[in-house]
Amino acid sequence: MRAAVLEGVRIVAMRDLPEPTHPGDHEVLLRVGAVGMCGSDIHYYTRGRIGSQMVRYPFVVGHEFGGKVLATGRAVTRVKPGDRVAVDPAMPCFACDQCQAGRFHTCRKHTFLGCPGQSAGCLCERIVMPETSCFAVPAGFSDEDAALVEPLSIGCYAVKLAGLSAGSRILIQGCGPVGLSVLLAARDAGAERVAVSEPLAYRRACASRLGADWAGLPDETDAYLAEREPLGVDLVFECCGEQAAMDQALTLLKPGGKLMLIGIPEFDRASFAVDLLRRKELCLQNVRRQNDCVEAAIALLEHRPEARAMITHRFDFEQTAAAFETVAGYRDGVVKAMVRLSP
Repeated sequence: MRAAVLEGVRIVAMRDLPEPTHPGDHEVLLRVGAVGMCGSDIHYYTRGRIGSQMVRYPFVVGHEFGGKVLATGRAVTRVKPGDRVAVDPAMPCFACDQCQAGRFHTCRKHTFLGCPGQSAGCLCERIVMPETSCFAVPAGFSDEDAALVEPLSIGCYAVKLAGLSAGSRILIQGCGPVGLSVLLAARDAGAERVAVSEPLAYRRACASRLGADWAGLPDETDAYLAEREPLGVDLVFECCGEQAAMDQALTLLKPGGKLMLIGIPEFDRASFAVDLLRRKELCLQNVRRQNDCVEAAIALLEHRPEARAMITHRFDFEQTAAAFETVAGYRDGVVKAMVRLSP
């Protein structure tokens, strides 16, 4: 089968790889239909690492995908051949202390698609996944829709973990696909006012179309919120991985507020103003991917079809290298790029 393989920093080649093995009893063989380009994929493409996770070449990345079931193991009950599915790229053990506590995303033994040292990714024509990672989607969904479920699930999880309730007033820093997913999920949860900061004009425009009350430049945010939210915001969702954003968030949160750290920084250490944290009794909450929110994301996309506006670029499989370069360089107004492997 054909696969797009990382062979070095900024080097992607199309290669023939062995077909996956027949699915085991609780496994599903999938035809990959569409793969979304994620920020973590871009880190591996441009830097060859995220923190301590180092790529060993050659390696196949990619974890956002939708496709169709080709075959199932004899014990599989939740999907059948012909079903279109969204895929949770996390594969927990379901037995460790974290899994027993319902924290499947921090499983001690879990593997994750396209993560170095764990599992090769989905930028290939066919792949075998555990039954527990496969979620049938509504009849009207495309492979691209199914792939979009993965970033949407992160937004749903971040909003759930934050404890966002009706009437909340929030700031989202960064309007890439994850920031926009947080925006959609926050509106769905009843956020009263949503401000968004983003340096790129076309992404601010997308945020406005998807329901932001205000979308402005990061250096305009302090003045806007000083006028509209003089007591501070309830929650800040940091979706850009920038030190300056974290610093700004502490000044804009009300006492007792919460900073949700979602973005993946390119640096290894961040710092925080301890005086502000202490005096305002602020909470810092890291967000690790998502946990048990795939079905919520499917439901969100079903009744908020405007989320599809995040998909701005489409590339054929043989153009995967161009997809990486487009997203890495923020070219041509890209928000979410999809690689299409099959019609």
